[in-house]
Amino acid sequence: MKGVLLVNLGSPDSPTPKDVKPYLDEFLMDERVIDVPKVLRNIIVRGIILQTRPKKSAEAYSKIWWEEGSPLIVLSERFTEKVRQQSQIPVALGMRYGSMTIKNALQELKNKGVDEVLLVPLYPHYAMSSYETVVVKALEVKDAFFPELKITTLPAFYKNTDYIRVLSDSIKEGLKDFEYDHILFSYHGIPERHIRKSDPTKYHCKIDGSCCHTNSVAHHTCYRHQCYKMTELVRTQMNLPEEKVSVSFQSRLPNDPWLKPYTDFEFERFAKEGKKKLAVVTPAFVADCLETLEEIAMEGKHQFMEAGGESYKHIPCLNDSDAWVTLMAQWIETWEKVGVLPHH
Repeated sequence: MKGVLLVNLGSPDSPTPKDVKPYLDEFLMDERVIDVPKVLRNIIVRGIILQTRPKKSAEAYSKIWWEEGSPLIVLSERFTEKVRQQSQIPVALGMRYGSMTIKNALQELKNKGVDEVLLVPLYPHYAMSSYETVVVKALEVKDAFFPELKITTLPAFYKNTDYIRVLSDSIKEGLKDFEYDHILFSYHGIPERHIRKSDPTKYHCKIDGSCCHTNSVAHHTCYRHQCYKMTELVRTQMNLPEEKVSVSFQSRLPNDPWLKPYTDFEFERFAKEGKKKLAVVTPAFVADCLETLEEIAMEGKHQFMEAGGESYKHIPCLNDSDAWVTLMAQWIETWEKVGVLPHH
């Protein structure tokens, strides 16, 4: 029997330092997130970051926390429930980090008689620290606890025609009644070295502005290329003028070159250049979370207005919107009935 496992990032159990600390520990000790030798990672994470960060992160989480819990978890649960209602086969939800484990979700499917699983990392793009770590973890858990399960993985869907249409419609809806000078597509940042590490050719990705637009097998695993490609597809679909759309990257850690341009720098630049009305979309995420609700919707607005901006609009992620739910249910049905994955 077939079943589906949806996996998103995860969240602490509460917005308190006590719960944020173990969550951050699991997240930052992941070798695909901070990709340095384990001894060094231990010093950086446990010796330095976890001494101060949990308190700061807890404060950020408490600003966005909902009565029902973490927005990312609540939205992912609502999405899963709606997908279940449109699917003929069992659908479970797990998180890469935190207490809603992938193991529990696979157990839930197994208890329902599932022996073949469609793994859906809820990330449109391929990156070591998001999509790849979900796949690796799910396979590790399967091998250790459910060796009889067969797992098929949904590929990154950043350029899927139907997904681009759903995303574009959602952005269009978010822009209703908002006069903008510019639309910024802000994607989650990653260190530049992750791009080079994910390059199977070991020579294509130079991050020089041209490699992302030169055809290569490296694009299957190149996060930067996929972000620019998605932006271009949405821009075309929405018929937006080229000069009104740009890409930036948010949420970097210090001491390393991360993908540029940096979102916070762009906020200041736009305001100073006279782009006073800014709309921001965050299409690296399918559900609103700390990075979109606190960093972009709150901090971003503050930075832009401080620099001289006049109006600012953060456009929500797809969350549990009906069109996104229906599309996911269609992908599941195609796989269940025909055994093929949607064209990506």
